[in-house]
Order: sequence, then structure tokens, then C-alpha cells
Amino acid sequence: MSNLEEGHVNTSIENGVGTIEFGHPKSNSLPGKVLRKLAQTITDLGADNAVKVIVLTSAGDRAFCAGASFDELISIQDYPTGKEFFMGFARVINAARKCPKFIIGRVQGKAVGGGVGMASAVDYCMATKHASVKLSELAIGIGPFVVGPAVERKMGASAMSELAINATEWRSAEWAKEKGLYTEVFESTEEMDSAISSLTARLAKNNPEAMQLLKTAFWESCGDWDTLLELRAEMSGRLVLSDFTVNAINAFKQKA
Repeated sequence: MSNLEEGHVNTSIENGVGTIEFGHPKSNSLPGKVLRKLAQTITDLGADNAVKVIVLTSAGDRAFCAGASFDELISIQDYPTGKEFFMGFARVINAARKCPKFIIGRVQGKAVGGGVGMASAVDYCMATKHASVKLSELAIGIGPFVVGPAVERKMGASAMSELAINATEWRSAEWAKEKGLYTEVFESTEEMDSAISSLTARLAKNNPEAMQLLKTAFWESCGDWDTLLELRAEMSGRLVLSDFTVNAINAFKQKA
């Protein structure tokens, strides 16, 4: 299997701006290998003195992230493996939370499940009009347990509940902006990229210590997330083994 088929995480640094791009041929879904690399890359750029601000983006045009890899989910045969898979999402969210640099999200297309969680875990998120959102976990018998704290922190309990309960319905990018997930929604990727370039250029010139302290203040109520997200991964790790979830994932894959 080629690296492209397995997915990738690439980085670049230019003028103090570190860019992290993840990708996978199946709508930028996230297998465990990509999740592990993504969490480590966020941590590494956070410790790199050449990086003043980080941009998190994905490959392609209309799919930001399809969430968990169904191929990997359906292969899980035991609880430790299930928990470890969902810990991948926990580690990405916690890496973003602990990163001392501001992370700017670039959401060019649809975000599902863990993709919504990633958009929620960044510090400032821009999107295009194509960046609709859905938390589809309940529809396959699980629930957005690991990403839930990040989504609720950014959008509030009401919007989080709406997405989690009505798990098969898309919400528009404008809806997501109204609820606080996106800061701005653009007509095109070109307009979005121009705005991101302008913002990151300004941030790269700011006092790094001030930005780090400000980020710490933004996240100060989330100090228990190492424990909380592990507990949530345990919930999902058990549920993914249920007959309901196995049958639901298989049915979804047959339709795809």
C-alpha cells in the first residue's frame, strides 16, 4: 500500500507560519496512523522556535475530514484496540489544547464527526460555504464522546446536542458560524486563504509570550481533559464492539 493510500501528514514552515496538512484518499478520513502522526506533529511544531503560529488544513477541495476511518473501525475486535483507536482523537485534541501556539483552522469542505472535533479544537477557524458539518456517530451506534467536550466548548451545549442527536442531518457552514464554530465563512477557498494569510502574517509579528499566555487563558477551564477524554475513549471503545455498531458500519459501507 502506498503512502498516499495510507494517508499523510505534511508540514511546512514559512515566515514563522507552520502549516500542517493531513490527507487520506477516503475524504480525509482518519485512521490511527494518521491520528498519531497528527498529534505528534502539532506537538513538534508547538516546540519549534521557528514557528509563531500554526495553520491546520487538509488535502483536496470539498472534504475537510470524514472523521474516523470506517475500515479501521470495522476491524476492531477487542476493547483495548477500540479504546486505543479513539485515544487517537483524544491525543489530537489534547495536543491542540496544550500547544503553546495559536492554531488557525482552514476548513475548505465538509466536516464529519472527528472532523468537527478538530475544527473545534483549533483556536480560530475559517471556512468556505461548502464546510457543512455533521456529527454522525449516533447513527452508527457510538456517539461523539471524545470530540464532544471540544465541540461543546466552542459551540455550546445546545448546538452540540442538536448535532449529536440529529446525527444524519447536515448543518450549513453559516449555521456553524452562527453557533461559534467558524469565525468567518467565505465564498471561495481563494478568499479564505487570503484572509488566513493576512491573519497569520500579523500573528507571526506578535509577542510569542503574550500569545502563549492568552492561549493558556482561553483553555484554562479544560485542565482535566487528559482524564476526561480517556474516559470518553473508553466509552467509544466498548460501544464499537457492539453488534449494533458492527451491523451499522457494515450497512453504511455497503451503501458507500
